[in-house]
Amino acid sequence: MRADIVPGAVFPDYELPDHEDVPRKLSDLQGEDPMILTLARGHYCPKEHQQHLELAAFYPKIAVSYTQIVTIATDEHHTLQEFRASVGAQWPFLSDPGRIVQRDLDIQEYTDPDNDPMIPYTLVLKPGLVVHSIYNGYWFWGRPTISELWQDLRAASAEIRPDWDLSKPGLREAWENGDHSAFHGWNKRPSE
Repeated sequence: MRADIVPGAVFPDYELPDHEDVPRKLSDLQGEDPMILTLARGHYCPKEHQQHLELAAFYPKIAVSYTQIVTIATDEHHTLQEFRASVGAQWPFLSDPGRIVQRDLDIQEYTDPDNDPMIPYTLVLKPGLVVHSIYNGYWFWGRPTISELWQDLRAASAEIRPDWDLSKPGLREAWENGDHSAFHGWNKRPSE
């Protein structure tokens, strides 16, 4: 991994076609929420299937927690669709058969010249694509467990959400005065 991709750094805002062949930028997919980003070897790898099956089982919790998830793989479009469908994923998969990400991040898995994959990494990103944590999954045990992701997402969310603790001084007063700017998802006071 490039030396500048460390916790606190901004991850590159790649734009790649998704599983429906629509160009998507990471920042647009992330919005204002934390994001789990997997950089995957691709459909051929059983380790990828195992990790993504676990993420798919975890997805209902991700979906209700104002968190996004994206997978980037070196698969071409149809193989990417098969990969996504085979693990039951409900999040965007981005296709990078030209290995733009692999080259830019310097993560070529040179020990597999036949498939020329990326070294699989999983990152937790705070809003603005700010790196919170990085896991090197070349060996399967290097990949994050669901428990580790939960802890990372808890820490990142507590850091970015002003309303994380509703007992924080001033929050109730702000709410009652119609200032909802510190409350995620509230642009105006709800109708009474």
